[in-house]
Amino acid sequence: MHTHDDAAHTGAAATPSARDWWEARYAERDGIWSGRVNAVLASATWGLPVGRALDLGCGEGGDVVWLAEQGWDVTGIDLSVTALERGSRAAVSAGVEDRTAFVAADLARWDTAARFDLVTASFLQSWPVEIPRADILHRAAGFVAPGGHLLVTAHAAPPHDDLPPALREHRFPSPEDDLGALRLDDGWDVLVAEVRPRTATTPEGDQHEVLDSVVLARRTR
Repeated sequence: MHTHDDAAHTGAAATPSARDWWEARYAERDGIWSGRVNAVLASATWGLPVGRALDLGCGEGGDVVWLAEQGWDVTGIDLSVTALERGSRAAVSAGVEDRTAFVAADLARWDTAARFDLVTASFLQSWPVEIPRADILHRAAGFVAPGGHLLVTAHAAPPHDDLPPALREHRFPSPEDDLGALRLDDGWDVLVAEVRPRTATTPEGDQHEVLDSVVLARRTR
């Protein structure tokens, strides 16, 4: 398990505004997210043979650690070094540091020759600093090995009621939007493209209802 900044090696320098905004967000408190696996990821990977996984926008590493606990070898990519350091510590605490790697990089530029049995992007959304999300999703499809799966989970509606006024009119992606961004050819089978309701729990233990957009596809060749 390791954490490093890949920018010097891949030309993966993020726009300073996005990187700085997320660093400031993670600096607000010791943990932004719950640390639990995303429910969609847990259900979508049930029964899949373990292999190599890639988590795009992995944040503090909750999904990375969970996948590693199931036996996957997992690489997590995120803009925030602070978030990745937390993910690295969580992997050590869970005893899965030998099956995890964390890389600080801009997903719009990061590249690898490796191919993965599972590529996942859970809530890869950024406000108020936008990222080229559609381009990132399109590139993500190229990281999937033949026979592998691609899972995209997104907020399909505001995730909570206290969004700032400037964000209340934000257009959240639908499954059709994300399929359009992925631009999958006939070498793919789309297994799921739907909106799912979910009960979310904040780090403080408060529960509220949210809607997730879920796209799951399998690369056939």
